[in-house]
Amino acid sequence: MRPTDISDPAYFHKVVDCQWACPAHTPVPEYIRLIAMGRYDDAYMVNWHSNVFPGILGRTCDRPCEPACRRGRVEEENAEKPEPVAICRLKRVAADLKGGEVRAMIPRAKPSNGKKVACVGAGPASLTVARDLAVQGYQVTVFDGESKAGGFMWSQIPRFRLPETVIDEEVGYILGLGVEFRGGQRIGSMKALLAEPWDAVFVGCGAPRGRDLQLPGRQEAAAAIHLGIDWLASVSFGHTTKIGKRVIVLGGGNTAMDCCRSARRLGADDVKVIVRSGFDEMKASPWEKEDAQHEGIPIINCHVPLAFLHQGGRLAGMRFQIVQPVFDENGRRRLVPTGAPDVDFDCDEVLVAVGQENAFPWIERDCGVAFNDHGLPVLDAATYQSSLPRVFFGGDAAFGPKNIITAVAHGHEAAVSIDRFLHGEDVHQRPAPHVNLMSQKMGIHEWSYHNAPSNDVRFKVPWAAAEKALASISVEVELGFDAATAFKEAQRCLNCDVQTVFTDKLCIECDACVDICPMDCITFTTGGEEAELRTRLRAPADNADQALYVSGPLKTYRLMVKDEDVCLHCGLCAERCPTGAWDMQKFLFNTTKAGPACRDSTPRERRVGARP
Repeated sequence: MRPTDISDPAYFHKVVDCQWACPAHTPVPEYIRLIAMGRYDDAYMVNWHSNVFPGILGRTCDRPCEPACRRGRVEEENAEKPEPVAICRLKRVAADLKGGEVRAMIPRAKPSNGKKVACVGAGPASLTVARDLAVQGYQVTVFDGESKAGGFMWSQIPRFRLPETVIDEEVGYILGLGVEFRGGQRIGSMKALLAEPWDAVFVGCGAPRGRDLQLPGRQEAAAAIHLGIDWLASVSFGHTTKIGKRVIVLGGGNTAMDCCRSARRLGADDVKVIVRSGFDEMKASPWEKEDAQHEGIPIINCHVPLAFLHQGGRLAGMRFQIVQPVFDENGRRRLVPTGAPDVDFDCDEVLVAVGQENAFPWIERDCGVAFNDHGLPVLDAATYQSSLPRVFFGGDAAFGPKNIITAVAHGHEAAVSIDRFLHGEDVHQRPAPHVNLMSQKMGIHEWSYHNAPSNDVRFKVPWAAAEKALASISVEVELGFDAATAFKEAQRCLNCDVQTVFTDKLCIECDACVDICPMDCITFTTGGEEAELRTRLRAPADNADQALYVSGPLKTYRLMVKDEDVCLHCGLCAERCPTGAWDMQKFLFNTTKAGPACRDSTPRERRVGARP
């Protein structure tokens, strides 16, 4: 096996599992350490530079970082239910506890460079593009059919999960950069937009159309059947303030969870979520399902809707077929009827939340923007550029419905593409990230970070009293960590960005690091192919998704092999090493944003480390 190339930024980046899993590559351990130090403003800005909406995402993120968290792997022997660090809730801590200095820390826009960019839709992707480009002197105008900016963050996420004040604050930071917002102005023609003097156009209008179910009885009972995303928007804007006593919610995603919890607060006594799949196969995040069940809402699985039942033009209930999942040898699932009799459920109203679709009726098919057979724009997957070079897409409008953090990631990349395009540079040449490694050694046994792993299990976030929370659509349910609990939860972070860096020429093969390693993840052995090598380490390295750190040949021609999967980053190997062959070095990874740092024409000495 070849020696590991630690000069490749991707190597140590992947070791920081949480940051690697985050679409926007937020430096998670960095901001968690700042929270532990009480530096909430700095923690907020670390988030702001990467994910743009710390307060919003601290409440609503899909949390791809948490399943990846190393804590959930290394805790398996110590806890009945191993759980990751509460990364998302700590992000909220940075937003909730920040002081008044944050506004002063936000960069100011540079003088105008004369370039004009139009953003269609005021959701997270468009707002990210606007933020990244506005600080570089671009004149950015954001169009949206609604009177307030925020897109589906405003219209579809209930206020009991995301207060209006949080949206207003974080969207306000972006609009405060000189971004022009034209609310209540829906774009009706791409041709007309392109006829105006825009140097580039970004389309971030989301996936605005909910999927319907055309079943028997749909038309007869139409007045009591609502598309989930439209109904949530109506609730958010105050147009809908009540609902029937008996409600069925169809669908197993996060929108369905928002629908059922909202219905409960608007007066429904009997709310059921009914879904085709099994419970574990539902698309909703595990915590979203738990929150719904915590509020007394049953989730009925493996029921396929057959018909809407009606009497005298009024909805009376729904009929379902009972199925079971069957998997073939390739793991593909089929839903097979069990043979049990169909089941009827009474209801007064139905909320259909079975998915969303893209809709671009306003983009003429002869304007130069090509679409595929699924009605999605034909885009370059890396640059988000369409077949019409000055038109870019992002968020749900690009590749279909995802989530806020993915939309933010799209916005960053699209902004880089727009910046390069408007400077006459190849958009396919993607700029390298800014990375560095910095030793954390302060003495023989001292480190500049807290490296002793905490044995605490995940701390629970407090909730508002049920009788208060369920009585109002606007009372926030989760109350967030206080400073003391946030500190304790932050101590659970293993500082995975502080890397164990090995210098083979300094090693005397004394095996002191092997003896002291609490996880048996270091082995000195002869070389071999990776698959075979993994089987003869001190502890077999079964997780092939995690790398092996392999040194060059040592004096005895053996190799040092470290399994990155379960390393605690505790630094004991570096403390014990008599020659300094092991060192703990903090790895900082920042994706390049729009601006001089992303351009080939900028001298390298000015590009390195540049931030928007």
